[in-house]
Amino acid sequence: MLWVKALHIVFMVTWFAGLFYLPRLFVYHALAEDETSRERFQVMERKLYRGIMAPGAVLTVAFGAWLWLGYGISGGWLHAKLALVAVLVGYHLWCGRLLDDFRRDRNRRSHVWFRWFNEFPVVILVAVVILAVVKPF
Repeated sequence: MLWVKALHIVFMVTWFAGLFYLPRLFVYHALAEDETSRERFQVMERKLYRGIMAPGAVLTVAFGAWLWLGYGISGGWLHAKLALVAVLVGYHLWCGRLLDDFRRDRNRRSHVWFRWFNEFPVVILVAVVILAVVKPF
């Protein structure tokens, strides 16, 4: 099970790297004024979302479920962690919608909005790590 735990952590780090970087790309994309830059950002965003974030999310959840079932883990901290993971999956899907908005040239949000949007996964990461390590309840 230690291999499963290690892989869960590796893919969680991969997923979060994408969750931190994609909204930062959205900031720069929202600021882009020329077509060449906008096209470049669309390619980068798509590859990050589909090639790194989506597999990272799926494998994080899969290995996490394996740990949950393998260890028979329970407790209030786990329920809170799972709720935060569900919120994070929603955030991930929202990023996909924003990606689609940029692709269709429908983005109406400012770079400032994306800067604030970029901070959300940090809060979730801190809370999830505290719940998993400290198990406060």
